[in-house]
This record gives sequence, structure tokens and C-alpha cells, in this order.
Amino acid sequence: MSALPALLDHLVLATPDLAATVADFTRRTGVAPAPGGAHLGLGTRNHLVGLGGTAYLEIIGPDPDRSPPNGPRPVWLERLTAPRFVSWAIRPPELDAAVAAARARGHDPGAVHRMSRSRPGGALLEWRLTDGAHPSGLVPFLIDWGTTPHPSSGLPVTPLLALTATAPDPAVIRPLLSALGTALPLTAGPTGLCCTLDTPRGPVSFGPP
Repeated sequence: MSALPALLDHLVLATPDLAATVADFTRRTGVAPAPGGAHLGLGTRNHLVGLGGTAYLEIIGPDPDRSPPNGPRPVWLERLTAPRFVSWAIRPPELDAAVAAARARGHDPGAVHRMSRSRPGGALLEWRLTDGAHPSGLVPFLIDWGTTPHPSSGLPVTPLLALTATAPDPAVIRPLLSALGTALPLTAGPTGLCCTLDTPRGPVSFGPP
């Protein structure tokens, strides 16, 4: 069985200190995440590492090279005191059809919006995604990269060995995942995502135990 959940596009590891978290990841795994770029208008920047296939891990935090945006950064980033997984994304074959299907099954993934970020070389990446983030962070948002080259291309890779989650009541989360055509191994416990990566320094886990 594949370690990657159905339709997985990427995991989002958010941090209040991007440089420190990237350095810690590099120290623990022996793999340096590649610079991704700046998110226009949000005051954030990311680094990326592949998880196998076209899936990847995004490490995102405040952009030290840009002034804070006029409005607040994403709410999860403003509240962080330490790195943690705040969300994950799936990439269905047809975004709009997947949104409609999820709504018909009782889960609204939210409205679809356009976003963009600039790569270090100046190239612009553009995509569409849903904005109905579940407060647990365990239910993925949906993304469509359109004609933009997928960000996983050319990344250093630490294959995903396992992605698991805990929730106070897993029975609340499972139907929402099913409505989106994906799943996670879920057990009872404090809300959190944990991923284990295959690295040159052996298996390394990120997230709560």
C-alpha cells in the first residue's frame, strides 16, 4: 500500500522562524529543502522538499525580506510559537467537479480562489485553491496548478514513509475525508498530523508522536 494518501499534493509545515526550521530539517535529515519563493501580498515565503511522486512538503513562514502585508498574515501563522503541520492539500483531476462532488456528500471545501508566488529566479507560479480550511487542519484543501509547472519538479526528495493523524473524535473527520476522495490513518488523541520521512540519516518523524 502506498504511504501517500489518495490525491496528495503537499503537506504544509508552518513555522514562526523559516530559516531556523529549514536548518533543523537539514540537520535532522541530511537534505536541504530548496527555496520556493515569496507569496505575493501575504508576507510569507517557503522552502520545499519532495515526498515521492509529485507530492512535496512545504515549509512556510514569514518572509524576512519583505515588509509585513497591510492585513494580517494567514491566521495560523500569526498564532504559531513553534513549527507544526497546519494543513495539507490534495490535487483532484478536476477541481471544480471535486468541489461540487464534496458538497453533494455533505462537505463544503469552500470557495475557489487564485493565488501566486514568485520563484527565486523571478518566474511566477499561479494556481487555484479552496479556502474552506477545517479548523483541525486534518481535512485537506483542494488545489489546481493549471498550466503552471508543478512545484515538485527538480526538488531534493525525502520519500514519505507514513502520514498519520490524531483527533479527539476521529469519527468526525473520516466522513469529511471520504467526501473529498481521500483518507488518513486516524486514531484518538490531541489534534495533529505526523509524517515520517526516509532520509539519508534514517527515518525521521515530524509532528506530534
